[in-house]
Amino acid sequence: MDIQSERSRLLDADADADADADNALTGLLSEQDAYLSKVRNKKLYLATVASVLGPMSFGFVLGYSSPAIPELSVSADPRLRLDPVQGSWFGSVVTVGAAVGGLLGGWMVDRIGRKLSLMFCSLPFVFGFTVIIAAQNRWMLYVGRALTGLASGVTSLVVPLYISEMAHERVRGTLGSCVQLMVVIGIMGAYLGGLFLDWRWLAICCSISPTLLLVCMCFMPETPRFLLSKGRRQEAKEALQFLRGPDAPVEWECRQIENACDQQGSSFQMSDLKDPGVYKPLLIGITLMLFQQMSGINAIMFYAETIFEEAHFKGSDLASVIVGVIQVVFTAVAAVIMDKAGRKVLLIISGVAMALSTTAFGVYFYLITEMQSGRVLSVMLEPRSTAGGELAWLALTSMAVFIAGFALGWGPIPWLVMSEIFPVKVRGFASAVCVLTNWGMAFVVTKTFQDMMGALTSAGTFWLFASMCTLSIVFTMIFLPETKGKTLEQIEATFRGTSGP
Repeated sequence: MDIQSERSRLLDADADADADADNALTGLLSEQDAYLSKVRNKKLYLATVASVLGPMSFGFVLGYSSPAIPELSVSADPRLRLDPVQGSWFGSVVTVGAAVGGLLGGWMVDRIGRKLSLMFCSLPFVFGFTVIIAAQNRWMLYVGRALTGLASGVTSLVVPLYISEMAHERVRGTLGSCVQLMVVIGIMGAYLGGLFLDWRWLAICCSISPTLLLVCMCFMPETPRFLLSKGRRQEAKEALQFLRGPDAPVEWECRQIENACDQQGSSFQMSDLKDPGVYKPLLIGITLMLFQQMSGINAIMFYAETIFEEAHFKGSDLASVIVGVIQVVFTAVAAVIMDKAGRKVLLIISGVAMALSTTAFGVYFYLITEMQSGRVLSVMLEPRSTAGGELAWLALTSMAVFIAGFALGWGPIPWLVMSEIFPVKVRGFASAVCVLTNWGMAFVVTKTFQDMMGALTSAGTFWLFASMCTLSIVFTMIFLPETKGKTLEQIEATFRGTSGP
């Protein structure tokens, strides 16, 4: 009887403990809901609009090479004329600068803050485009591209952090997706500008958005989480009041952030890499960046016009604009549904679409090769010029599906997840590692893309990209946690294996 009574008592105690935990969670959620009901997002949206001028500038840099390389390859000035190897360097040197910029940005955000880092990155954007505008030889073109790449690397790290640390959980996914949306708007703007402007005037237009970024950010606040991590509590409260509106009781959110900062300690040490709350999200962030680039997206975007010319698609410059429009539309769709559908679902859908489309693109190139070598009996009597034309719809459809799929998931979400999963004290270091991984792999893919097309054939190259997209689906399903609807502090607690603040 004593044993039975003791067992009953322990079971009752466990039930009471579970009930207390449930009540505490319910109480926290009700407090959170009550707080968010008083939040007004007007100035949060304003700060987001100002900051995403950086990604728009970044998009202009990425898109600039597509119309500029064909024009420079036939330049009347032999000092500026680019052969295929020099053109590949013109396209890919941006990624070298961006990799350095990622490291620089990781150092800057922890030293001078998110806001000042963002203002600083506007300077190499403007200087880089100025050097391109004034270019008298190929080396000036390379230096200008490297400077704009440096700024792009800083931007790709700082802006997602700035937005995620400003936004609350109900809109963080949507606002975080605006980073990629503005990148693709910039890319499309460069494509459209390339239809009407020569490469110098296009560079002038590309320098407008970073100039506006510098001016607008002067009036925006630093992020509350950075200010609290530096012990500047009053400034953090003022920043929160600016971002949440006059009616929000920001003291509650301020305490939640402070509690998370207290649990983490003061500053990052290399020994912290043994902490599962650090190394688990770091491995996930690195892997996401690897898969994003190994899908082949930057190779496809840098050489969009060249790919369509290789595919015998007439009006390749216009085709690139169409691709840009598709990317903008589907990135906007992703931004709208991000906080409803969740990150994992969109990544899986995105991976499936990219795997199918790159497989189809490989099939297209394989069929064209067979037609041109005379192995397909049904087209042996066709002129070679029309062989590609009959299948041009497959090239355009495959490209459109790939861009749409990428824009829905693997475009915006790796950057969004990177900005969500790291603890405050390691956010600069871990984000720098992820950005360096991303741009380092982007350089490898873009610089070797033409070599891969030669060694593996066009079909084999796209089938390689398809296999990487398939692996990304498996990774997402098994290893990636869902961050939808969670505060940054709750996400950190998930990796630590504890309850959130």
